[in-house]
Amino acid sequence: MLADLSPLIAATAQWLTCAYPAGGGALASALCEAQARQAVTVAAWLRYPTRMDAALVGMAGPGGSARLDRIAGAHDLAGRDTDVHAWRTWVDEVVASWAAGLLSDPELAGLAVAAAAENSHTACTPVAFRRLLAPHAGDLRAATLLRHPDLLAPVAALHQDQLLCLLRPPLPLTA
Repeated sequence: MLADLSPLIAATAQWLTCAYPAGGGALASALCEAQARQAVTVAAWLRYPTRMDAALVGMAGPGGSARLDRIAGAHDLAGRDTDVHAWRTWVDEVVASWAAGLLSDPELAGLAVAAAAENSHTACTPVAFRRLLAPHAGDLRAATLLRHPDLLAPVAALHQDQLLCLLRPPLPLTA
């Protein structure tokens, strides 16, 4: 059983950077990928907070990118079917949606990082998500498309309600 989310994180981050690519060369691509990977990591840790959750998604599979491809208009420019790439089967739609929300909303990203710090994935190692939480000007230039709220809106909206419920639970009713 796979109790590691790295294949899911790598594939989902790759999907985001393919759908919302960087402009400006290799450095911009690397900066864009780092931001996508940080957002996807936080989203995956929230979605699968325990080793058991990670093992279960490893067995069942995350679902793939087909619906995301249609929504975002991400398609293979060569005209080939996008499903020919095996890594696309490891893309998790909910994680991609949550990551899109984190990339486009700094307040939500802060809440998500704080919530993720409380689960079992960070128990042994302190993790900083500087490029997600406090990107410098170069990060923002590199990820102009990846952080554009209007472009990310269709993907972020897919599962935004679940993320908001997780991060902002309803207030208890008082008698």
